Amino acid sequence: MLTGGDPNSPAAMLPLILLWLAWCGLHSLLITITVRRWIEKKGGLWIGCYRLGYVLIALATLAPLLWYTRSLPQQSLGVSSLWLLSGQCVLFIYAAVMFIGGLRAYDLSAFLGIRQWQDFRAGRKGSPAPFRQSGILRYIRHPWYSGGIALLWSLPNLTDVSLVVRAILTGYLICGTLLEERKLKADLGEAYLAYIRRVPMLFPWKPRH
Repeated sequence: MLTGGDPNSPAAMLPLILLWLAWCGLHSLLITITVRRWIEKKGGLWIGCYRLGYVLIALATLAPLLWYTRSLPQQSLGVSSLWLLSGQCVLFIYAAVMFIGGLRAYDLSAFLGIRQWQDFRAGRKGSPAPFRQSGILRYIRHPWYSGGIALLWSLPNLTDVSLVVRAILTGYLICGTLLEERKLKADLGEAYLAYIRRVPMLFPWKPRH
């Protein structure tokens, strides 16, 4: 809801900030190596439900938070210009390339936790995800995190509230990238360290030779 009144005061914005930080903190905690290893020790149903449960919890807690954010009075920031719109279009196209490239490189079923659940139901022992370096992963190590950041800042209607939320979510995606890096280093060792030396993390700035 956009208003033409005064922007929200810092005190009025504090509950929103705390709620988004709590959401980001919870979901960052659930993908740490410590939690993952605890789940692996539990085995069985815990492994089968872990990733799918993570996705469902994320969606179930995100929906009311988005509703609450949307319900707040918001002050529009700045004036739209051709340069701003052009920049947002470029970011949106970049985000689309990152997401489509990631869909071709990743196993979406495993990402959502569906494959792990199916393996548990069938009594199969799940195999580790293959270490892929093809497609878009030849140019960037984390296309979905990169695309997510670009998408946040490509969206129109920047307000005082959405600016705060976008800043928090940008930090969350960067933290998520670093946590994922830590996990991959622990799982893959030297092979991933060599990959790091060749391929950028969040922005494909190195030319592919």
